[in-house]
Amino acid sequence: MRKNILVLFGGKSTEYEVSLCSAASVLRNISHEIYSVYALGITKDGQWLLSDGDPDAIEANTWQNRETHRAWISPNYGEGLYIQNGSELHHIPIAVVFPVLHGKNGEDGTIQGLLEIAGLPYVGSSTLAAALTMDKAFTNLLADYYHIKQAKWRAIDRYDYQQSKTDFLNEAEETLRYPIFVKPACAGSSVGVTKAADRTSLEKAMETAFSVDDKVVLEETVKGREIECAVLGNEAPIASAPGEIEPCAEFYDYDAKYISDSKLYIPARIDEKTAQLVQSAAIKIFKFCNCAGLSRVDFFLTADNLLYFNEINTIPGFTKISMYAKLFAYSGIPYPELIHRLLEFAEKRFHRHEQG
Repeated sequence: MRKNILVLFGGKSTEYEVSLCSAASVLRNISHEIYSVYALGITKDGQWLLSDGDPDAIEANTWQNRETHRAWISPNYGEGLYIQNGSELHHIPIAVVFPVLHGKNGEDGTIQGLLEIAGLPYVGSSTLAAALTMDKAFTNLLADYYHIKQAKWRAIDRYDYQQSKTDFLNEAEETLRYPIFVKPACAGSSVGVTKAADRTSLEKAMETAFSVDDKVVLEETVKGREIECAVLGNEAPIASAPGEIEPCAEFYDYDAKYISDSKLYIPARIDEKTAQLVQSAAIKIFKFCNCAGLSRVDFFLTADNLLYFNEINTIPGFTKISMYAKLFAYSGIPYPELIHRLLEFAEKRFHRHEQG
C-alpha cells in the first residue's frame, strides 16, 4: 500500500518562486509507485489550496489557474489533511509532510511548529533547530561557542540601531573594516544582502536590510572561494563531496543563485585533505545546530587554505540548478533515492520521539 505524502510549497515569503521550482523538482523525482503524493500550495496572500500536482504548472506559477480545492492540515494530533470540495469534506491521513518552503514561514520553525502540533512526521529539522539556524546572529553565536572559524561579526536590532546609530556604525567600521557585508538576520537566499564599501553605502545597506527584517547582522569580508557541502541523516549524518560556486556577480546573491549563470564545480577544485576537512566541519555544524534530515553548509576557503563557516540552510533549494541534490547525485545518491531517504529519516525521527 502506497504511503500518502504531502508536499507543501509556495508561502508568504520572498522566496515563493524558488519554492515553486523546488517543489516541481521534488514532484518530478519522487516515486509515484511507492507514494501517493498530494501537493498543497500556499499562495502569496496565504491561502492554502490543494493543487493537482502538475510540476510544469507549479514551476510556471499557473497552478492556481487549474483545478484547486481549499485544504488544510488539521491541528488535531495525527489527523492529517482535510480537503473541501464544494459542500463535501474529505479526510486524507498523511504519512509524511515534505515542506519545500524556503525563507520565512518555511525554514524558520513556524511550519515545523504547526506540524509538531498536528502530530505529523516531516522532512527536515525541528522547530528549535530551524528557528536557530534561520537567525544568522544565533547561528554565529553557536559557531563562536563551538570554536568554529568564521568572519568577525556584529548584530543589532532596529530599536537599538535607532538609539545608537552613529556609535554602532563607528564600532562596526573599526572592528570589521570595509568592505562590510550587511544582512537581514532572518532571510534566506541572500535576500536583502548588500556589500558596503564606505559609510554612505553602509547606511544605505542598513536601510535595505531593515526593510526585510528587524535585526541585522554585519560581517567582515572573507576573501575566498565559496565551498558548499550537503549533509543527510539524523543522529549519524553523512556529508556529500563538496562543491564550489563561482558567482557571476560580485557575491552569491539571490540573482546569482537562481537567475544568472553562476558556475558550479562538482566536485570542488580542492584536494582530498581539504575536502575531508569541509565534510568534517559540515557534519560538526549540522550536529551542534541539532539539525535533522538535510542541510547545506556553506564555507569560504581562503588562498592560504583556511576554512571559514558562512551559513547553514536547513531547507536548501531543490531546483534543477540547486547544489544539494547535485552534490549527493555526484556522491552516489540519485535524486529519487535522496527523496526516499529524506522521507524515511523523517518517519524514523518522529517515531523515535513518539516512543520517548
